[in-house]
Amino acid sequence: MPQSLVIIPTFNEKENIFAIVDAVLSLPQHFDLLVVDDNSPDGTAGMVMDLQLKYPKRLHLAQRKGKLGLGTAYIHGFRWALERQYDYVFEMDADFSHDPKDLERLLEACVMYHADIAIGSRYSGGVNVVNWPMSRVLLSFFASKYVRLVTGLPIHDTTAGFICYKRAVLEAMDFNRIRHVGYAFQIEMKFRAWKQGFNLAEVPVIFTDRQAGTSKMSKGIIKEAILGVIMLKLSSFFWK
Repeated sequence: MPQSLVIIPTFNEKENIFAIVDAVLSLPQHFDLLVVDDNSPDGTAGMVMDLQLKYPKRLHLAQRKGKLGLGTAYIHGFRWALERQYDYVFEMDADFSHDPKDLERLLEACVMYHADIAIGSRYSGGVNVVNWPMSRVLLSFFASKYVRLVTGLPIHDTTAGFICYKRAVLEAMDFNRIRHVGYAFQIEMKFRAWKQGFNLAEVPVIFTDRQAGTSKMSKGIIKEAILGVIMLKLSSFFWK
């Protein structure tokens, strides 16, 4: 049986952490779970420690000293997973915007249909977003269109953060060269993998806005994504 690890970065997710851990670790398919917590003032890490008594050997916690960014949290998790010989590594949010049941569909796309990266896509089968205001739906949808235009990525949801990576993809990445830490990190990972010849597949999912906790979206993150895409494309001409 392939070994699978789900990485969930957290910052102030006390309202979601118990439920999301139970949802992932109660699935019929066996997944291990790593929570990467950025020193949440609300005590998220302590709640994970309590849950480790319920899920020994399956629930893991990495505590960092501060809020260092989404991208560095995932890179921390990727390195942790590679050291422990996991075959498939997943990115997932803590707030139930990603349905834990879809983890099995992403895994199937990699195991059965030979995708190197399976992307939980909001836009490959229309627009599948629930409870977002129309302004945010349009911003996200056209941001992905913009990224496709600039980079040439052959996928509809370029900013998606619900992903399954085969181990080989992460082994091929030079994490020291990843430049973005916000949502542009998601674009950069897909773009670098695609440029290295890995196969990207989209699995249609329904994305539901968080019901509890606070969104981490900011103007700085949006600016990084818009300008970062241009710099990413220009720098790719010099990649070896």
